[in-house]
Amino acid sequence: MSDKRTLIAVIGDEDTITGMLLAGVGQVAPSSQERNFMIYQEGKTTREEISKSFDNFTQEREDIAIVLINQHVAEKIRGQVDSFTAAFPAVLEIPSKEHPYDPEKDSVLKRVRRLFGE
Repeated sequence: MSDKRTLIAVIGDEDTITGMLLAGVGQVAPSSQERNFMIYQEGKTTREEISKSFDNFTQEREDIAIVLINQHVAEKIRGQVDSFTAAFPAVLEIPSKEHPYDPEKDSVLKRVRRLFGE
């Protein structure tokens, strides 16, 4: 199972996606034109589009090992992110240029705190 999971998927704003693509994270499947990234645009991207991409990366695709999502984008689908408990793919919230990281909102850190009884 782990042999299939080789990609990092990203859901984020243009600056984050651009940086990740420059780092070599981007992949477009030749046959289906399916991408491993989704660009969030403030005021243009709907909650349903974010939710659909998150479901695609976490439930439908078997080649994704890690999903990176800007924390401010994760806030739009917070219930969905918090309820995702599978080991693979790992879902990690990251900061963006315009929105600082808030550890109080991070779903992984919330689970760790509960585990340690904090």
